[in-house]
Amino acid sequence: MADAKSYIIESLDTGLRLMRLFLTHDTLSVTDAARELGVARSTAHRVLSTLEARGFATRDASGRGYSAGPELVTLGRPAGYGPEIRARLRVVLDAAATATGETISAVALIGDQVIITDGRESPHPVRAVLETGRAHPAHATSAGKVLLAQLTTEQVCALYPEERLPGVTTHTLVSRTALLSELARVRALGRADSVGESVWGMNAVAVPLAGHSWRDRLALMASMPADRGGASELARHAAALREAAGLLPPPAG
Repeated sequence: MADAKSYIIESLDTGLRLMRLFLTHDTLSVTDAARELGVARSTAHRVLSTLEARGFATRDASGRGYSAGPELVTLGRPAGYGPEIRARLRVVLDAAATATGETISAVALIGDQVIITDGRESPHPVRAVLETGRAHPAHATSAGKVLLAQLTTEQVCALYPEERLPGVTTHTLVSRTALLSELARVRALGRADSVGESVWGMNAVAVPLAGHSWRDRLALMASMPADRGGASELARHAAALREAAGLLPPPAG
């Protein structure tokens, strides 16, 4: 039987190996990619350009480097699903639930959607339901805005190539321009609010929880009925979420 390596398509192999580099590099220049792969700069440039055209890579702010594109991010398993991170999150989720009394979620970004990976449901008779595993449009949620704010403008624009964004409620941001402005505010505040943007009558606040790259970022979100989620309550819950997030144990080893 012929060796499988004899059937390798060299250009495809180079592209796949380059995609794997984004698992360990947040950005790659053409020179970096050529050195890591042991190929000519012209080859690295052609492969990166192909990946960019297909959405697997995107230009960084300088225009001289590349970051993981939305298609590659979508293929990756969302952060928060491994047993190690779930074990580490227990103390955070418990502390946040106790401090706020509201429904708490750990949330991951996958493409232009967010997925709730774990959480704690509020004991209040009227409460936000914990929807573990359900996807929501990132631009309409507080956790989604926190996670989008950690991307570059170029990565956000790659996720949202059109100016018009889908509305979920009458309060949802429906333009990319408005979203980019909101993300700048989120970066400055270190938190994001959602006031009836995802579900009518429900408000939420979120802060960054873990991770330094698209591979492992999570947000910590508190959700509640609007009558318990005014501006002062959201600010108070944000402070409690930050304190709880600070309890996250370091990774093992």
